[in-house]
Amino acid sequence: MKYLKYYGLALFIIALDQAVKMLVHFNMEPGMMGEIPVFGQWFKLHYTINPGMAFGVELGLTYGKLVLTLFRLAALSGLFWLLNRLIQRNAKTGLLVCLSLVLAGAFGNVIDSIFYGVLLNNAPYDAPSPWFHGQVIDMFFLDIYDGELPSWIPFMGGTHVSLWPIFNVADASIFTGIATLLVFRNTLLIDLTDVTNKPADPITSNTGIDGLPREQNEPGNFRAAGSEETAVPGPVQSSNEE
Repeated sequence: MKYLKYYGLALFIIALDQAVKMLVHFNMEPGMMGEIPVFGQWFKLHYTINPGMAFGVELGLTYGKLVLTLFRLAALSGLFWLLNRLIQRNAKTGLLVCLSLVLAGAFGNVIDSIFYGVLLNNAPYDAPSPWFHGQVIDMFFLDIYDGELPSWIPFMGGTHVSLWPIFNVADASIFTGIATLLVFRNTLLIDLTDVTNKPADPITSNTGIDGLPREQNEPGNFRAAGSEETAVPGPVQSSNEE
């Protein structure tokens, strides 16, 4: 049961991410033509695809996409192992939820990279293969600022800045998990470093809370260190003889 709630959360985020991407792909026109304002002009739905990482970051190599996808798969394996170990060690709920969000977001974008080039035919025209070269679907457009910074700002005054990230549910899940870990690092990340030294859950372990095998913790089966086994007598019943 303790595994179910965290992996269940991850599966829910993955399903939501894929559902939103499919709705956007089959019901919206790409680019400005299909743009839908949600809150004025600063938050819009905007169908676009990118071949790279979260928020459109990519590797400029011939096989950069393949390298990126393989890296994601390796990172997913490490995250899965870490989350599984932390659940076994009864880590804090906040840490487990954050890692579940990161795991779900990474998995959601890996699905795009591996399959969308084949299923949705959205691999770049020069991709060596549609497999592992699918492009990630993004749709949430935050049009924060696009223009020159005031000249009085030190070092960056007069510089043209464009702040308009376009992302998806998976990106938001990764960002939320990592940001929460950083904000509450004094409690969550300390638990991450200490959890491998914590004893396993005595309910699911073969050892008791004192580290001895369970059978040695039962009455009548105590064995002191460096000594022969000594039975602990049960309560002595006394009788009053007349």
